[in-house]
Order: sequence, then structure tokens, then C-alpha cells
Amino acid sequence: MSGEQTADAPSFVPGRIGVMGLGLIGGSFAKALHAGGAEVYAYNRTHATLDLAMIETVDGELDDTTIPTCELIILAGYPKASIEWLEAKQDLVSPGAIVIDAVGVKRAVCERCFAIADRHDWTFVGCHPMAGTQYSGYAHSRANMFKGAPLVVVPPAMDDFERVDVLERLQKLLEPCGFGSFTLSSAAHHDEVIAFTSQLAHVVSNAYVKSPSARVHKGFSAGSYKDLTRVARLNPDMWCELFLDDADYLSAEIGTLIENLQQYKDAIDQRDAPRLRELLAEGDRIKRDIEGR
Repeated sequence: MSGEQTADAPSFVPGRIGVMGLGLIGGSFAKALHAGGAEVYAYNRTHATLDLAMIETVDGELDDTTIPTCELIILAGYPKASIEWLEAKQDLVSPGAIVIDAVGVKRAVCERCFAIADRHDWTFVGCHPMAGTQYSGYAHSRANMFKGAPLVVVPPAMDDFERVDVLERLQKLLEPCGFGSFTLSSAAHHDEVIAFTSQLAHVVSNAYVKSPSARVHKGFSAGSYKDLTRVARLNPDMWCELFLDDADYLSAEIGTLIENLQQYKDAIDQRDAPRLRELLAEGDRIKRDIEGR
């Protein structure tokens, strides 16, 4: 939000929501908010998906005539697409409105979107819902996707009282989604942590199934295989963009993992039982400490 307030009165319809992108996450936002009684307008690059959503979830198209009527707009596309959409539509957003994103990286998105918002009297807040599945697309979205899940929030630099007001409004507008918590973070801290908790897991799972043994696992696998391969199935275009936007932190995590794996390999190659036992016990101890025993 710009530092100088204008006299423009908000022209939005209170509680009306706009969703840009009807994939897994955007579709889930639309379904949750609609189920909670909100009026939802949406944009999607593929119009057939929007037509499907308008049957029972979306009240209309998010276009140049409805953008100014939305109190909250959710950017749920890929990072680059979300930024470009906001750049193109920035002058249509109503004064006093809130724009958030739902993208899995924050530095690349927040830097650009905060700068755009600074030229206007609406507010951009970086967000990342910590929920999802290994599947993508509107067909897999659901109204209860975010129930109990954390929402990471990256607020802009603004007066403390303004920030509290915006975050309270945002929390109320998103209430139908059922988020379990709102976690405040900086963009850099978010990207550093998410490189470990999400991105590294996808890299490991995707690389793990490249073993020739994966093709002959049937009849020999149980929970361990299923747990480790769940997110091997992914959207390559989306995850490629996310990985490269967080390349520094993700590369560091991969490097740490390689160093740790090398220790296990060395102990196994050398048939060093005491060292292998020590490594296994260390990992078990760390997991117990993290989970509080």
C-alpha cells in the first residue's frame, strides 16, 4: 500500500472474492469460499475449466469489470503468471482491497508485487497455504483442502496499526477456508525453510523412482515405498519454476543431503557397522527430538 492515502473510497463489494487461476490451489480456494457463502469470481487461462467451475462454484468471470468489485483477490497461478497478471490489472484493483498470492516461493513474487502495490492504495500480502496433494488441476481441488493447515503470511512494510487491520480483515475473509494457523514470516525465511520442507522432498522423491528397481517393486513394497514416492508425481512446469526461483536455498539443501548420504554409503561400502549404527542412531535421535519424542 502506498504511503500517501488518496480520497478514493473503496468501490468493492464487501466480502466478494476474485481468484486468478483455477488449478488445485485456486480451485480449492474458490470451492471453500463459495461453500462459506462468499461470492466468488474467477479467471482461468483455459476457459473450459472456468465454464466447469461456473456450474456450481464460481459466480462469474474475473475480468476488467469485476476486478474492481472484489475486496480480496487471490493470485493462484504459477509465479511468473501471477506477477504478470497483477502487473496488467493493477489499475483495476479497488482502493482498500487486498491482493494475496498462493505461490510456493515468496522472494520472487513479493519483491515484484510489493513494488506494484506501493503505487496504489490497495495492499499486497504474500501468502502460502501449506496444503496440497500430488495431483494437479481443478478436478482434484476440494473445499476442505486447507482445513487445519497453516497459512504462511508475508506482510508488507507498513504502519503497525495498518498491518493489524489488514491481517485481521484477511483472516476474516479467509475464514471459510478453515486454516489452522497464520504464521508470519519474511520472504527470505519462508524460501529458506520451504526449500527443505517441500522442495527437497519433491526432488528426492522424483529422483528415487528413477532407480531401475522401481519398475519391479510390486509385491515387495509397503508403507516406506509409498511414503517416499508420494510426491514423485508432480507438475514439471510448475515445480521447475519454483525450484529455479529458490535455486540458492534448494541447491544448498541438496548439497547437505548428498554429504549425509555419502557418509552412509562410505560406512556401508567399508562394512563399518559401528559407524553405520552411529549414523542411524543419530538420525533417529534427531527425528525424536524434532517430534518431541
